[in-house]
Amino acid sequence: MRLLYSPTSPYVRKVMASAIHLGLADRIICVAGHPSPVKPDPAVSDVNPLGKVPAATLDDGTVLLGSRTICEWLAATGADPAFLPAGGAPRWAVLELHDLADGILDAALLARYESAVRPEALRWADWHSGQLGKIDAALSRLNALADRLAGPVTLGSITTGCALGYLDFRFADHSWRAANPRLAAWWAEFGETAPMAQTRPA
Repeated sequence: MRLLYSPTSPYVRKVMASAIHLGLADRIICVAGHPSPVKPDPAVSDVNPLGKVPAATLDDGTVLLGSRTICEWLAATGADPAFLPAGGAPRWAVLELHDLADGILDAALLARYESAVRPEALRWADWHSGQLGKIDAALSRLNALADRLAGPVTLGSITTGCALGYLDFRFADHSWRAANPRLAAWWAEFGETAPMAQTRPA
């Protein structure tokens, strides 16, 4: 697999952390891309016309767009059926965690673009605070589901770790731990596991 990546993308981190957990990291060749919301990188857009990373090309030429699709392939290729169960209640439980955490990442990226990329004169404070409100609501739900996170490593727990790591990386002044002590306690331990420690952004 050739993986287009950006070193600080939390979605790329999700893919690489999943690959490490599943023992598939050595099957991935990482190729740097430079995605931008306003200036497409041909190296990225030639593979993914949406101009986003991660994007992967398999050995047979199949293209996989987006972190969840790439992680679906990793799960189907790896040997841990608990990582993304095939169906039924266990699958929906994992995907609930995944979608909450992925939603945190979506909102965090929008908030970061608003504060760091958009010209200052065009910034919308209510938009930024609205995204942070979504983050806080999802964190509260994940805090309530901390017992589920503490089970076997899944796509849900990996994505949650990437979301919390991204908040610590880009929103260090957003103090989420006090309001979510169970989630904070889980992250203090899970953040030191190999998939998280080996993919921590510089």
